[in-house]
Amino acid sequence: MGNKRSGGGLSPAQQAAKFLGVSVVAGAVLAGIALPAAGALGLAAKGSVEGFDELPANLKTPPLSQRSTILDAEGGKIATVYYRDRTIVPLKDISPYMQKAIVAIEDSRFYEHGAIDLKGILRAVNENAQSGGVSQGASTLTQQYVKNVFVEEAGDDADKVAEATQQTIGRKVRELKFAIQIEEELGKKGILENYLNITFFGQQAYGIEAAAQRYFSKPAKDLNIPESALLAGLVQSPSRYDPVNDEQEAIKRRNTVIQRMAAVRDITPEEAEKAKKAPLGLKISRPSSGCITAVKGAGFFCDYVRRAFLSDPVFGKTAEERQKTWERGGLTIRTTLDPKAQESVQAAIENGVNKDDEVATAVALVEPGTGKITGMGQSRPYGYGKNETEMNLSVNASMGGGAGYQPGST
Repeated sequence: MGNKRSGGGLSPAQQAAKFLGVSVVAGAVLAGIALPAAGALGLAAKGSVEGFDELPANLKTPPLSQRSTILDAEGGKIATVYYRDRTIVPLKDISPYMQKAIVAIEDSRFYEHGAIDLKGILRAVNENAQSGGVSQGASTLTQQYVKNVFVEEAGDDADKVAEATQQTIGRKVRELKFAIQIEEELGKKGILENYLNITFFGQQAYGIEAAAQRYFSKPAKDLNIPESALLAGLVQSPSRYDPVNDEQEAIKRRNTVIQRMAAVRDITPEEAEKAKKAPLGLKISRPSSGCITAVKGAGFFCDYVRRAFLSDPVFGKTAEERQKTWERGGLTIRTTLDPKAQESVQAAIENGVNKDDEVATAVALVEPGTGKITGMGQSRPYGYGKNETEMNLSVNASMGGGAGYQPGST
């Protein structure tokens, strides 16, 4: 038969050497955390990591991007726009089942350890040494939150995202130091609240409120056991466990979370068995953002509002600052659009010109004396399809329009 080797084909001697090497690294990290006054971590001399004491002490958390709402003059919604679909909610507005589910599957000892989980690190070191690779991580919920902050700050910059998620000792050490700070500043409840609001759940949903609305069309406070377990299971891999694209894989992952909740006694065995048998119960709300979703005929006015915001120094000294403010969102933008005036604009347009005619018409109503725009529309709808256009014929090129037209008689 021959001698069988465990650990991916490694001999006992090779396993011991790998385990020793990983243990030395873990020991260095732990020593640096436990005794920061000692200075560098030992590996710093080789350029592997920075000195623990030299790392910044304060984690700067950027405001989380949220959806913004554009309203008409009477407070009616014209459109919802967002860079990332997120609605921040306090912990009291998140189902207790959801809170328990995420802790159970991601960091079941969350309330027992500090910023780092020494038992978890030692367990991961042992498992990884045995497997000959990285089969198990040891990040606490706090460390995951810190990583998510870096990812959020990176935005769409691929290089910064890669830097925020790279698997290096240096990044882990920085993550650990910030985690210690966060634990002291926020406490467990604050960390859990922030984590659930920042995390990506797939299907363009950031944060638990957007995820609850996306998958179940309900607020996060109303999530039940199987729904909470499904969403908690998505965090590890939103694409792999996406219930929209792979129902069976999603059910398996959901039931794993439910079993874990039972194992840590968050729910009873009876509740677990009932929850496992429940259908997914999806009630998908498709993501909708931007001026293409505006109420009938108001897409061009919505686009005008966006461009006016991005060009006005009132909202930021530079174009970059204004763009960041727009993307960060969380805004309620009240405008001058009069619903009745807008209806009259659309009626007049539709009575005169069809959307598929060779010629197009545009109408803008402006209140004399104030300059308030009360209505704006045109015969070809706002959009990207056939007989649709994004060009606003009522404005100049800098605001999304064309080269202009000869004015008619007043």
